[in-house]
Amino acid sequence: MKFRFLAPLAVILLSFSANAKVFRNAYISFELPDTWKCNLEQTEWVCRSEQNKESKEAIIILTAKEIGPTDTFQLYQAHLDSPISVMSKGGALTSKVVYKSKQETINDQPWVDALHMNSEVPNYFTRYVATIKNKIAILVTFSAHKQYYTKYSQDFFKAVMSMRVIAAPNLGARPELGVGGAGGMIGSNIQNAMPGDMYQDGQSGGGKSNKALLLGGALILAALGALIFLRAKKNKRK
Repeated sequence: MKFRFLAPLAVILLSFSANAKVFRNAYISFELPDTWKCNLEQTEWVCRSEQNKESKEAIIILTAKEIGPTDTFQLYQAHLDSPISVMSKGGALTSKVVYKSKQETINDQPWVDALHMNSEVPNYFTRYVATIKNKIAILVTFSAHKQYYTKYSQDFFKAVMSMRVIAAPNLGARPELGVGGAGGMIGSNIQNAMPGDMYQDGQSGGGKSNKALLLGGALILAALGALIFLRAKKNKRK
């Protein structure tokens, strides 16, 4: 029983051939599970499963804007390294920092990466991945209910590792394409784009199951970090 978390760990490290499709908009492309679909909601792209039950378990939200005074890697990291307080549709939230921000290079592009709990949706983990290129700031959030985070870890990992910034140098503010103006902090409108049916009550589970889930998540995150490190080391040798 103590090794029950090794199964999903092995799936993440070894099974990279699962069905996926490529989502592409005006500024980014990445792999998306076959059963997922993305729609533009005002200036945010909302991606979720087309299957009713799974659509309530996990969600990916993308937002972008012209760079402004608040858009630097240092400011992103300072913001993500502290608990986030928001007024969500489910009430006031103050997040817990699961792991502090770090800079990763993905497909030759630097990204800031951090993980919070209860930052966007009650009882959900949310991974924040942000970058700046061609005067456009981009934020992608990956949220999943704490009971299902390990279920979607492989999909989220594949999406992150396949991300490529494709924004043209002269893109600028294009609300009709999901790119906002230079004002404000990136991600400030994510709460407005979050579907109301993501807020699930009565799914917190017992204390032991929560501890087991967090342990499993920690093992998976550690393995993913090791894999990213080994890939980066291999690329440097080339």
